Amino acid sequence: MVAIETDQSTLVSARLPVARGRRRRQLQDRQYALLLMLPAAVVLAVLVGWPLVELVKDSLYSGGLLTGQHFAGLSNYKAALTSGEVQASAGRTGLYALIVLPVELIVGFAMALLFKTLGDRARVLRTVFIYPLLIAPLVAGLLWQYMLAANYGILNQLLASIGILHGDNSILWLGDPTIALLAVAIPDIWLTTSFVTLVLFAGLQALPADVYEAAKIDGAGPWQAFLRITVPLLRPVIAVVLVIRLVDAMSAFAVILIETQGGPQQASTTMGLEIYNTFITYGNTGLAAAISVLFMAAMMIIAFIALKTIWRPGGVTR
Repeated sequence: MVAIETDQSTLVSARLPVARGRRRRQLQDRQYALLLMLPAAVVLAVLVGWPLVELVKDSLYSGGLLTGQHFAGLSNYKAALTSGEVQASAGRTGLYALIVLPVELIVGFAMALLFKTLGDRARVLRTVFIYPLLIAPLVAGLLWQYMLAANYGILNQLLASIGILHGDNSILWLGDPTIALLAVAIPDIWLTTSFVTLVLFAGLQALPADVYEAAKIDGAGPWQAFLRITVPLLRPVIAVVLVIRLVDAMSAFAVILIETQGGPQQASTTMGLEIYNTFITYGNTGLAAAISVLFMAAMMIIAFIALKTIWRPGGVTR
């Protein structure tokens, strides 16, 4: 009995240095990882953290850069929340996102599935389809401004050539308040659908083939495989794409500024244009900063809800 207890104590004492060595190694790995992350953390703190602090600080002051600023507390936030123009711009921003996101997701998913099905035969098509990603938003805005022009625009001429438009009738794509928001959404869809396609195609490439083979053996058709295998397995990828594009669409600025400057009759003034006009046109830095803080907080909440709702990584649905 004594010999057994002695052996056990010897075994425990022999394991202690090994456990301590593992803990020390894990601690060293953690410290090494933190050391590698330190430069990026410093850059983020300087380029992101400091401007955010200054933005919140400016939102507590009223006045302009030339007229002088004085402490105003939360009055800028109250003015932003009760402003009819800000509320209208927020509504147009949400509508703009609702126009852009479904089209990009549906078309992008369809093209990703097509590229996956065609395989290597779609190399040239993939290259051509991704080409809009190389174009700057300002250039795209100028391009589509000419294409959507009422008198000499390519789109109206195309519609006239196939008999939809007759005579001197033309659609005022950028001049009609009822369709201006839709018109400025077209370049955004053209620019970024290829990004959605690229990310979803990469996600499709990573899906395990044996799952589809097992489903085929069990008698599942293409539509059932898409709904019960592809979509569930791609949930995390879809969530990331939607959040990125949601934030990008809600902060749309350059294309709209080039095409309509927020007009006509502020019909295409989104939150980005509202903040720009408040700061540049009216010179109210405090109110512009307050609107920016509220807008940023709203986007973070929406992105968090979207991730929690859509991101469900896991298995195949039955």
